[in-house]
Amino acid sequence: MEFVSVFPGQGSQSVGMMDDLAASYPIVKHTFQAASDAIETDLWALVVNGPAEQLNQTHNTQPIMLAASYSIWQILQQATSRSPQMMAGHSFGEVSALCCAQAIDFPQAVVLAHKRGQIMQQAVPQGIGAMAAILGLDDQRLIELCVQVSTDSNLVEAVNFNAPGQVVIAGHSQAVDELMNIAKQAGAKRALKLPVSVPAHSTLMRQAADKFAAVLADMAFTLPAIPVLQNTTLTSAQSAEAVVRGLTEQLYSPVPWVATIKTMQASLNCIIEIGPGKVLTGLHKRIDKTLTSMCIFDNASLESALTLIEE
Repeated sequence: MEFVSVFPGQGSQSVGMMDDLAASYPIVKHTFQAASDAIETDLWALVVNGPAEQLNQTHNTQPIMLAASYSIWQILQQATSRSPQMMAGHSFGEVSALCCAQAIDFPQAVVLAHKRGQIMQQAVPQGIGAMAAILGLDDQRLIELCVQVSTDSNLVEAVNFNAPGQVVIAGHSQAVDELMNIAKQAGAKRALKLPVSVPAHSTLMRQAADKFAAVLADMAFTLPAIPVLQNTTLTSAQSAEAVVRGLTEQLYSPVPWVATIKTMQASLNCIIEIGPGKVLTGLHKRIDKTLTSMCIFDNASLESALTLIEE
């Protein structure tokens, strides 16, 4: 069966998340060792033992998510001759997709992930920024409310369009709190503050993007061997420069995940999520119940995915 592959970003990580696959496939620990060596941090120890607070620090989470997804990708490549027709990644997952598509080699991608996390953490002081999930409100209505609440010094924006009626907002903490209250008054079913202080994908990250661009300039990119739909354009880059531009602009641009999946769905109807957890697979069911969407995160899910792919 023809399929596409998607890669999760932050939020899918958990202590012990790769235990099952690591017990069966030595390549998991080998990959994490290579990642650890690249940034001189024992990432596997964080995955196995935590603590969760340290695992969830952005500069650790991003290289860990990359190593996890890349491990699973390598296992899949060894198990089948079939490859996805295209790829995409949710937020940071785009880095994982580009690495698996050979647009950047793994050690460089780990360094990039680590520095990306550091730059994002340093961009907005602790306590100044926030993110929240708004459930059950029309997208356009939520965008209008963000405009009503925002000022130059107190900004909130809709940044992740994850599924119909499921949008993440980001910005200054005070504005996010205000928008959460107004959204509930406007009919939102729930408004949940997320356990992060980095207002990712909002315009507050523009300065971070400038610093990240300098990091990307030192990296060697090529065109992906498999098309990767970029978050910012919903198209596959036609040059290495376009890959870099998309990664830079992504830091302060919304993630249109619903549109990403619908763009992929125009060609194929089977999506394989490659990475820990089931976050994206859950979103896909909300986007379109007719979609065949599976995730690979342990031995059982790997076998199920392989059965489907080989049909």
